[in-house]
This record gives sequence, structure tokens and C-alpha cells, in this order.
Amino acid sequence: MRIAHVAPLYESVPLRFYGGTERIVSYLTEALVELGHDVTLFASGDSETSARLVPGRDQA
Repeated sequence: MRIAHVAPLYESVPLRFYGGTERIVSYLTEALVELGHDVTLFASGDSETSARLVPGRDQA
């Protein structure tokens, strides 16, 4: 299945110290990739993911 996740651009995914939304997006994205789904994450360019990353800006 092809899945797109969109995260807020003002913080990287996953956020280093706090950030519920960013952390949940990260957990869901990584779990779906592990299950074999084609996942694209739209987030800031300094985000770390094993999915395809489409940066909305260079860094948060």
C-alpha cells in the first residue's frame, strides 16, 4: 500500500526531546515501512526516517 504522512514543518521527525505529534508520526512511519508499505513522509529536511522523505523546508 502507498501511504503518505504529513508532519508539521516547524520540528524535525522524530523530535529529539519532546513532541507528541512528531514522535507518533515517526513511530507510525517506521512501523509501516517495516511491514513492507511504500511510505512517503512530508516533513522538514532534517528529519530522520527510513521512508522516502520529501522536505517541505531544509530544516526545522
